[in-house]
Amino acid sequence: MADIRVGISGWTYPAWRGDFYPTGLAHRKELSYAAEKLTSIEINGSFYALQKPESFAKWRSETPENFVFALKGGRYITHMKRLLDTQTGLANFFAAGVLALGPKLGPIFWQLPPTLQFEPERLASFFELLPRTTTQAAELAAHHDDKLTEDRVLAHAEIELPIRYAVEARHASFAVPEAVELMREHDIGFVVADTAGRYPQITTPTSDFVYVRMHGDKELYASGYTDKALDSWSERAQGWMSDGLDVFVYFDNDMKGFAPHNAMAFLARFA
Repeated sequence: MADIRVGISGWTYPAWRGDFYPTGLAHRKELSYAAEKLTSIEINGSFYALQKPESFAKWRSETPENFVFALKGGRYITHMKRLLDTQTGLANFFAAGVLALGPKLGPIFWQLPPTLQFEPERLASFFELLPRTTTQAAELAAHHDDKLTEDRVLAHAEIELPIRYAVEARHASFAVPEAVELMREHDIGFVVADTAGRYPQITTPTSDFVYVRMHGDKELYASGYTDKALDSWSERAQGWMSDGLDVFVYFDNDMKGFAPHNAMAFLARFA
């Protein structure tokens, strides 16, 4: 039976304190508070820098048993290496504690820079390097380089689980049938990105799940979603689920604090 997860992109936003987060709530309790209201959260710090195994373990411990984290792939791989020569970068990424999430590890998505065009060979070569199970990820992690000291490495999978991947493409050249075919061939999901029209929105499913990022439909990262807009998106999600696809929806319109409220309102439509 298809499942839906709804959450937010990150959880540490000072402007949310006294609004989404109750006045006086300790900063260290914000994750657990948000996790009680939602069913998933994106970890975005992994995009900016390698994290630590103890951080992933801590986040896991602070969330309900059936909670799931999505993970943003590192910008070193997507923006600096631009998906080329990434084997060591991927080894470091997985060695830095990702596997400490255990069964709470959800999809990993790669947000590509707006200047990166659709190049089938580049993408295919990158997709072939991605470990498809936590066991394979642990094997890859063992090949990390000296950027990670041994006390910052976790290269063991406590349980073998499949790993799902999605790509958030931001160049118009991805909106072609060839890109859909390539993603489908490699079992990679296209992120359905709502970006106020700035970037392409590709809605064709290419895996057994659909990954949606709600950046704002009127103003990027800033505008809130009306009830009518949420109803429309919930109908889309219901359609995907009726087709047997799991759905992950994350609200990233955080600039003015709409994200957690929109996420809770959206989740309520599936209660």
